[in-house]
Amino acid sequence: MEGIFTADPRIIESAKLIDEITYDEMLEMSSSGAGVLMARSVEFGRRYNVPIIVKSTFTNNKGTVVKEKTMEEAIVSGVTHNDKEVKFTLFGVPDQPGIAGTVFGSLSEIGTNVDMIVQNVSKESITDISFTAPSEQQKDVEDTLKNISKQLDAKGYDVDENIARISIIGAGMKSESGVASKMFKTLGDNKINISMISTSPIRVSCVISSNDIEKALNVLHEEFITN
Repeated sequence: MEGIFTADPRIIESAKLIDEITYDEMLEMSSSGAGVLMARSVEFGRRYNVPIIVKSTFTNNKGTVVKEKTMEEAIVSGVTHNDKEVKFTLFGVPDQPGIAGTVFGSLSEIGTNVDMIVQNVSKESITDISFTAPSEQQKDVEDTLKNISKQLDAKGYDVDENIARISIIGAGMKSESGVASKMFKTLGDNKINISMISTSPIRVSCVISSNDIEKALNVLHEEFITN
């Protein structure tokens, strides 16, 4: 790998090599699907303020420097994706205090890395809870949901394997309004439906159909990076 790119160069031919990126941006990228650096190594660099150089030893390319601050904070530094997640929905859950704690407490006990969570608006004191988790944990999560469904007298659960998470990441988002709405509009204009949304100060993530992931990567990279 020659460094950190604005998107996966195996999918996006126009992906650009990033000269500099902050620790926070790199951590968000690592947790959102960019498999270049492990989050633990980035955390170590940030803790001790040690710049990390990501480059290939087979070329003269200077690579990417991961550090505390960059000369310019790009609004969007990169577009990442993760197609190794599954969406679970627990149906007909009683809308009562402590229910969410019971559900996610049970998932925590088996070491589930829950990512995005959505709880629907309650109807007649009944609600649905959706969340995503790594594909490799699917069987354990399903076994736990079977027990939770019986315990809470829920109506059942559903598993959607046909999903992917796409994210835009950039330190400049902290001071720029309208970035999320621009992302949603770009996806909508290209007939890409969003089923879940998650944000941080420097990241916006959407869960979409895995069938749309390549198109989503292309249109978002063109909108935020190329243009």
